[in-house]
Amino acid sequence: MKERMNLIAPATAPTRRRLLGRVAIAFGGLAMDSPRIWAQAAEEISHAAEAIHQESVINASRKRVYDALTDARQFNEVTKIAAATDPAISLEKAPTVISPDVGGAFSLFGGIILGRHIELAPNERIVQAWRVRYWNPGAYSIAKFELIEQGGGTKIVFDHTGFPKGAAETLASGWKAHYWEPLAKFLA
Repeated sequence: MKERMNLIAPATAPTRRRLLGRVAIAFGGLAMDSPRIWAQAAEEISHAAEAIHQESVINASRKRVYDALTDARQFNEVTKIAAATDPAISLEKAPTVISPDVGGAFSLFGGIILGRHIELAPNERIVQAWRVRYWNPGAYSIAKFELIEQGGGTKIVFDHTGFPKGAAETLASGWKAHYWEPLAKFLA
């Protein structure tokens, strides 16, 4: 019986050649259909996503910059400087609130900006889920602040992604007017 099984098994089991042939046929079928699949995938991927990259040098240590961006009392002073040139900002509407914890919430510029801290690496990096109050519910972008020592100051390498299409120009000018310029004045 044992000898008979050895003789039967090779005839019913696929040979290496048959197995490779089946794989080739399967991939050939996929290749014939791949333009349709690729076209469908191309419709699902945005190749025109907007992003903001800014670099600003602040004449203060990384610790002072980090603290000013993550401490409610200090950022409130930054907000006051920004509010002096932008009447839409009012601390009377809502106070500056900044949680010191990862996952903690923040509310800035009188409640115009809202979000949560995703990552806090003291004196090095801040990553936030960041949104403007009037965006659609559940819409958040990612704001990343890298703090790099540069001479006696700090270079902020900033990247902002995932915001609504068409908002890049307004947001880019807002970062300069409401963050970098008042922050530099506050820490001068």
